[in-house]
Amino acid sequence: MHDLAPLTALAGTTPMQDSIGPVTITEAPDWALASVAARLGQEKACSTALASVLGADIPGVAAHTQGPVMSAFWTGPHIWIVEAPHDSHEDLAAMLSAKLGDCASVTEQSDAWVRFDITGDGLERLFERLCNLDLAKLGQGAARRSVIEHLGCYVIRGTEGIHVYGPRSSAQSLHHALTSAARAVF
Repeated sequence: MHDLAPLTALAGTTPMQDSIGPVTITEAPDWALASVAARLGQEKACSTALASVLGADIPGVAAHTQGPVMSAFWTGPHIWIVEAPHDSHEDLAAMLSAKLGDCASVTEQSDAWVRFDITGDGLERLFERLCNLDLAKLGQGAARRSVIEHLGCYVIRGTEGIHVYGPRSSAQSLHHALTSAARAVF
């Protein structure tokens, strides 16, 4: 079987992109993800080691931090999801596990989540319709867990828009929710 081709979460050979009014919703499959959980009694050592790997401070509660290559967002007490470009970090979980050693438990997450990048004007109006987050009050670097339709998602306010992570197994449902809300608003 040498003719296998990778598919995105939306079953395409290229990422889906929708432009609706002033908003663009883009499937972003090129991210490697790994969860990092500090082991009991190793919280300080894990935080120090993870900051060193990121090349930036670790994100605090409900925050996202961007390092030179990798970034991370907070998901719970002493638990983070680390993001990196897939092309250069396909083995992100193994690399983190080696660098963090016994102070953390690291789990591969790349195939568990789908990411949509949402850019444009009027994002506050769009998210008023999608979930209970008030984007006007979320500054750059905020990372919150919310529900979009019936799906538990992470919503991150980046420098160039919003990143939404949802369960990969529900990629079609999340895409439909995002595009339907955009059509209703714009």
